[in-house]
Amino acid sequence: MEKPLEEEAVPGLWGSYAALGDSFTEGLDDPWPDGSFRGWADRLAGHLATARPHLRYANLAIRGKLLGQIIDEQLPVAVALQPELVTFCAGGNDILRPGSDPDALAVQFEAATAQLRKAGADVVICTGFDTKDVPIMRRVRGKVATYNAHLRAIADRHNCYVVDLWSMTVLHDPRAWSEDRLHLSPEGHERVALRACAELGIPVTADWSEPWPVADPADWLTLRRADLKWARQHFVPWLGRRLAGRSSADGIEPKRPELAELCEKA
Repeated sequence: MEKPLEEEAVPGLWGSYAALGDSFTEGLDDPWPDGSFRGWADRLAGHLATARPHLRYANLAIRGKLLGQIIDEQLPVAVALQPELVTFCAGGNDILRPGSDPDALAVQFEAATAQLRKAGADVVICTGFDTKDVPIMRRVRGKVATYNAHLRAIADRHNCYVVDLWSMTVLHDPRAWSEDRLHLSPEGHERVALRACAELGIPVTADWSEPWPVADPADWLTLRRADLKWARQHFVPWLGRRLAGRSSADGIEPKRPELAELCEKA
């Protein structure tokens, strides 16, 4: 990795950070005690603030947003805020839609990345997760892989950092995921934050790749019952919203629309 765009913005010393994206970056399902969501981006900001105590942080991500919406709604705000570091993770909701084209999505993503870099920000890109172990979602695995190849090429062309979620085999454990199997658990979010720290050179005491504690494997019948429960309680409602043209983003505003110093919640 070559040095960041700005000479003074060396790893660990970014003074401001803005996160763009969808539910993954908003932080579902990693709740604070008050019911609001934390997530890997908030956790990354916390680790960054250890190295830079007066770090200012904004999180513009909103659940359910498509790549085009993120570019139209969040990108101009991020450019205006002029953060030194940006995480830009988007396109997953598009990939899940029938008929989506990862090649066309990559063109949009690269144009937005170029705009962030031109504005002076160092950019972190996240690849998509490997969906091979998720029922139904494994059908889009090929499209995710194609999109990931584009994202890596974009990162190379624009000198961006990459958090390779696909290669994080530690996330193949069910304990990394919440009950809906679409969003990370609190521990899963922390693993991603630690991986981002590793890529950015931020010193941390924990290891993102630490093996999970040994657990007794579930029997076949228990697994199938869990699959049916997931489909009934989570996948079917999610599909229904998509077919009805409704979004989980309706009525949701960014949780941190401005750059501000962190204030840890109890």
